[in-house]
Amino acid sequence: MTVAPGSGAEPARVAGREDFPVNEGALCGKGAAAAAVLDPAVRLTVPLVRDAKDAPLRPATWDEALERVAREFAARPAAAVGIFGGGGLTNEKAYLLGKFARAVLRTPNIDYNGRFCMSSAAFAQLRAFGVDRGLPFPVRDLRETGAILLVGANVADTMPPILRHFTAQRDAGGWFAVVDPRRTRTAEQADVHVQPVPGTDLALANGLLHIVVATGLCDEEYVAARTSGFEEVRRMVAGYWPERVEQITGVPAAQLRLVAEELADAARSGRGAMILTARGSEQHSDGAATVSAWINLALALGLPGRPHSGYAPVTGQGNGQGGREHGQKCDQLPGYRKLDDPDARKHVAAVWGIDPSDLPGPGPSAVELLDRCGAERADRIDALLVMGSNPVVSAPAAGDLEDRLRDIGFLAVADLVLSETAALADVVLPAAQWAEETGTTTNLEGRILLRERALTPPPGVRTDLQIIDGLAARLGRPLGDDPAEVFAELGEASRGGMADYSAVTHQRLRDGAELYWPCGIDTPEGTPRLFTERFATPDGRARFNAVQYQGAAEEPDAAYPYRLTTGRVLSQYQSGAQTRRVDVLNRAAPEPFVELHPDLAAAHAIAEGELVAVTSRRGTATAPARLSRAIRPDTVFMPFHWPGAGRANTVTNPALDPHSKMPAFKVCAVRIGAAAGPDGVAP
Repeated sequence: MTVAPGSGAEPARVAGREDFPVNEGALCGKGAAAAAVLDPAVRLTVPLVRDAKDAPLRPATWDEALERVAREFAARPAAAVGIFGGGGLTNEKAYLLGKFARAVLRTPNIDYNGRFCMSSAAFAQLRAFGVDRGLPFPVRDLRETGAILLVGANVADTMPPILRHFTAQRDAGGWFAVVDPRRTRTAEQADVHVQPVPGTDLALANGLLHIVVATGLCDEEYVAARTSGFEEVRRMVAGYWPERVEQITGVPAAQLRLVAEELADAARSGRGAMILTARGSEQHSDGAATVSAWINLALALGLPGRPHSGYAPVTGQGNGQGGREHGQKCDQLPGYRKLDDPDARKHVAAVWGIDPSDLPGPGPSAVELLDRCGAERADRIDALLVMGSNPVVSAPAAGDLEDRLRDIGFLAVADLVLSETAALADVVLPAAQWAEETGTTTNLEGRILLRERALTPPPGVRTDLQIIDGLAARLGRPLGDDPAEVFAELGEASRGGMADYSAVTHQRLRDGAELYWPCGIDTPEGTPRLFTERFATPDGRARFNAVQYQGAAEEPDAAYPYRLTTGRVLSQYQSGAQTRRVDVLNRAAPEPFVELHPDLAAAHAIAEGELVAVTSRRGTATAPARLSRAIRPDTVFMPFHWPGAGRANTVTNPALDPHSKMPAFKVCAVRIGAAAGPDGVAP
């Protein structure tokens, strides 16, 4: 994307880059409207402070605001201070935020909202391949493959420019299947739509692998030469015969056989096949195991590392890849190093000029961290800085979190708008927008991109790097705020790590170099394709992992007989804090809704447009009914972009995956009914 300043009263203008291979100049509605959030009229342009918990926010100087935050942090033990970051932060910001937490505050309490997004796929990839990168191949490879199985992603709404690659694949004669409980706009374009019961993807993947094994479709030569652990998995999937899987998932046995055969046929023919997963398969209490099951299927078919083939997760947020590589995760150091690895601690501590013993150990994951905020418990977090996130809307069981953030001793938020989380803060710091600062992001391919500053921030606004450095300086350790210098230090800290950026510089990117990590001393030109010769495991082999289907953390029962699943819509993004302020987007998607099958609506005497109460064990959300035969009759869908009565995450289940600590956003048990009144109390 390019951006040009407006003239006079004219706003800034954005346009897609036709020479960029990912989107080829195409922008979705959100991208086309991105300049609207640069308008100072919808922005925060002055720091705000609250003199007491019951006092309103008032304008303040930057000195007053930063001094207040620094003073509140310094007044508390490090263990009582926390940082919550975001997957949209640039690599430089994510790196500096992690350094600020660990080298300045000396707190282990830092995680980010990417824990809600990619953590299950990250864990599963690390376990199987020894490395976690979104696509292990350039995105244009999608066009060349013979078959694609897309699991739990509605790219037509969430990533419209990427859809062109799927369309080109089909136009070239490829086979395309979508797994989704709803018949989305993406599913409508597929050759096959697989519509499972929400929360049963693991059984579905094991069932497909059963068919591959039982019918001799495994690539036995590949399995023997390039993998380990298959025999245990082979024995395990014997219990997932098609008729049993049909009972669990609701997917007909004949369709299961068709999908397995199409994938195997494309792989064997040399055309290649790909299995891609996204949040629909990952945001579960067994999300890491579910992704492992899909990886098992890909390995049995001999896909990873072969031309036009492989397994890959489809990354969500703007810097969903880079944001999870350089230190804002609770258990991680820059370069995707493990925080409990002595060699990693020694290397990063040397770059930071501190003793390794001064680095705190791993801390709580996102939901665990937020659960401690304002809570009456021994490990209470009493002061929190939120940067680039709006957890009051986006976190599971969000009503409980909102109550705790009202009770926390001190809350500071850095954002460009007064989000629902910022509205609760004691100090609000106005941050620059994407076009107003230079920085790098890493896209879903592992390609590192330089985003140059094109506009000057409004008076009174500072960049996140300036905010972090300003706080660090007041706490006695300035960190610097020059993006190129911060990136150079990031490169040194990442040297030799899994995500090695040490041969990348702003200038190389500015000069047009196309660099994919790892890009270090051994790979100075980058690595567009992974796994062509070996995997990043000690023995070079990919690892199968036997994973059994256990069911969702919360199954329907007599009191809560239906399944709720949540997701996005085309014209809103994440918590909606920015997109809900853009008129053209708000007109297209002005309010939340409850999507119901007409049969389910009829059973509860609910009419189109009628206010519906959706109630779980955590609370109630209300929104108008939208009747559609695109959804299963046993399932309810709500988008999660809105606060207030229609906040879907009031209802969602905070149960965590034991490995990834991903919350179970995608399925919980609910009851429904026509709302009793304006407060939407369920009957």
